Amino acid sequence: MKRTALIGIVLAGALFAPRVSFAQVSCSRDGLQRAIDLYIAAQTKGDTSGMPLPMGLGYYENNAVTDINKGLIKTAMKIDHHRSLIDSSSCQTFTEVIVTNKENPYVLGTRMRVNGDKIAEVEILWTTTGYWLFNADTYLKWSSSENWGVIPANQRDTRATLVAAANAYLDAFLEGKKEGVPWGYPCNRTEGGMHTGNGSPKDSCDVGVPSGVNIANRRFIVDETLGSVVVYCTFGAGSVGGGSGAPDTHLFRVENGKLRYVHTLTHLLQTNFRGGGAGAGGRAGGAGAGRGAPPAGGAPPATPPPTTQK
Repeated sequence: MKRTALIGIVLAGALFAPRVSFAQVSCSRDGLQRAIDLYIAAQTKGDTSGMPLPMGLGYYENNAVTDINKGLIKTAMKIDHHRSLIDSSSCQTFTEVIVTNKENPYVLGTRMRVNGDKIAEVEILWTTTGYWLFNADTYLKWSSSENWGVIPANQRDTRATLVAAANAYLDAFLEGKKEGVPWGYPCNRTEGGMHTGNGSPKDSCDVGVPSGVNIANRRFIVDETLGSVVVYCTFGAGSVGGGSGAPDTHLFRVENGKLRYVHTLTHLLQTNFRGGGAGAGGRAGGAGAGRGAPPAGGAPPATPPPTTQK
């Protein structure tokens, strides 16, 4: 009798014990945070077996459909810093990942979309040595020192305000019309590793904004609690005179309706720059007015190959 009762207790415990992994992923804020945690663990190990991925997973790198088994997500990385946006309205997340490993440094922008209890899409835009203004050490220095904390509920900007601020900034690149951009002071921009400002209250992001570049193919992930929005886009529409169409992300922090921080990643080999040499222009943002054609998606070579100047 005692043995039967003991077996019953064990079976009941097994049936009602909480499932530790996949069931916790959902479109709630906590469920999306769980998805982020699983991604960080997977990227750290280079092993996605702990992620609840469906049979029809969409996996992309640098705007290209990619075989996840050959993808960068399968590369183990020691992550030095990461921050994430959670967009429960669209069931998406964005995570900025910084890796300063001297042999294989990276900065990643990773988007995920959750469908039910599965991570239905994973999209990574990566930059590394040889890519546009890349410097993981300086990116880490500035990104880790900035305040991207939770904004008090009564001070938060609306989703519409955050998207409008991002659009106004990106719209200015086409005709150089900056009057409609909600510039904040101070505002600091980090592009690939290049940084504007020196800690002064007068620091501005209103420097080096190019013209003639159509920032196209925009997709938004918005986190009102952090006053943040990230835009997946292309730097130009791929036309001859309007920028390369290189895969790009622009991440914004907005405070009281004004721009506070801007982070930019562009998947573009520096040697493909059309403006006359590495870092031509000498300033973040404006230096990219003639960014050249991007390489195809997929995991990077250990050393980026030489390409034709465009």
